[in-house]
Amino acid sequence: MRYKAVIFDLDGTLLDTIEDIKETMNRALRKYGYKEYSLEEYKYFVGKGVDHLIRRTMEKGNIPDEKFLDIKNAYFEIYKDQSKVNTGVYEGINDLLKELKKTGVKLAVLSNKPHVQTIDVINYYFDDCVFNYVYGKKDNFLPKPDPNSALDLIGNLGVKQEEVLYVGDTETDILTSKNAKFCSVGVLWGFRKKDELVNAGADFIVEKPLEILDLID
Repeated sequence: MRYKAVIFDLDGTLLDTIEDIKETMNRALRKYGYKEYSLEEYKYFVGKGVDHLIRRTMEKGNIPDEKFLDIKNAYFEIYKDQSKVNTGVYEGINDLLKELKKTGVKLAVLSNKPHVQTIDVINYYFDDCVFNYVYGKKDNFLPKPDPNSALDLIGNLGVKQEEVLYVGDTETDILTSKNAKFCSVGVLWGFRKKDELVNAGADFIVEKPLEILDLID
């Protein structure tokens, strides 16, 4: 078996989180009297971490820089509960994880969502011991597409770069994979469109989760 580990992005890949992200961000903006944004707009605001999400919305709304920490604190407080309202596991993902576990492949998550939030939603939406390791955005690493968190993760997994499939739904994920010298898999059920994944240079593109099993075999 060529691939010994599959690393997944979280938002837009394992979990459909966009409705709750939209609600959280809009509630934080509403608290301070600022303009709110649509679901489609948020699909392009997300992907590079909460700080980037907040700064994108602030730039769009001409919000002064000094409001950043107030909005960020509001976002974190609101998301604790909001993350469990509309979010759900994408159809076919649990079946994929079950089948991958049978093969003995190691499974991990690498997200730009803050580490505490990543752990919280993974524990809420998935069974214990599904993933060997879960990495959210940690303070000692730059966000994806910087490869260092990915390389640290595979060190813990005990696999080589050429033994990894990295699965995600955005250009950021494909670039992360390239920077870390993994094989990249772009998925079409997430937040972005096929053209973005193609232009980013995805090695494979899949329409349904179980198609990833064919890549392992």
